[in-house]
Parts: sequence; structure tokens; C-alpha cells
Amino acid sequence: VQLVESGGGLVQPGGSLRLSCAASGFSFSRSAMNWYRQAPGKTREWIATIDINGGSTYFPNSLKGRFTITRDNAKNTVYLQMNSLKPEDTAVYYCNASPQRSWGQGTQVTVSS
Repeated sequence: VQLVESGGGLVQPGGSLRLSCAASGFSFSRSAMNWYRQAPGKTREWIATIDINGGSTYFPNSLKGRFTITRDNAKNTVYLQMNSLKPEDTAVYYCNASPQRSWGQGTQVTVSS
């Protein structure tokens, strides 16, 4: 199983980023996929879920309207579009499947002016 996150970087407040997660080693098209993040000094938190077909997505109330999760089953890739970024969005972002697999290395997102 391999999960490789990419697309992070330094962005100014109010900016946008699109994260990607390339998956391999399991049946991606049969797995719901999730995004998580871990800010410095905090525990990892769930931030998004997409079902196997991409027809249903779920977010914590605090992120609804700013983040969008999509997937491309032909490419075994899940995406996280993040808009109107805030400094408190600074964290390492991870993806994982349901049921949970081994974690990837994550991708760092830093929101700062």
C-alpha cells in the first residue's frame, strides 16, 4: 500500500491550493477516501471524505464551503481543493482510505503572509 500526497506549499492568506494523493496497492475504486491534517502540537484531525463513486462528500462544519474533495478512479487519485486559506489551515495534510491503510509522508501546507 502506498499513499503519496503532493501539492502543498507556502500560500498567502486568502489563497488556494490543490492537493493530490496518488494511491496504489489496494482497491482504490472500492474504497472511500479521506483527507486529514495535523497542525503543529495538535493531533491529526479528519477533514474530508468522498465515497467510492464521488457522489457524496463529507466535511466538518468548520470547513464546509472552503474545501472540496474529488477523485479520479481511473488515476487512483484523490484531490483536495482548498480555497480562502487561513493561517490556521497550516498543517501537514494526509490522505487515507476507509478502512485505514498505512500513512504516507503527507504534504506541508503553510498559510502565511
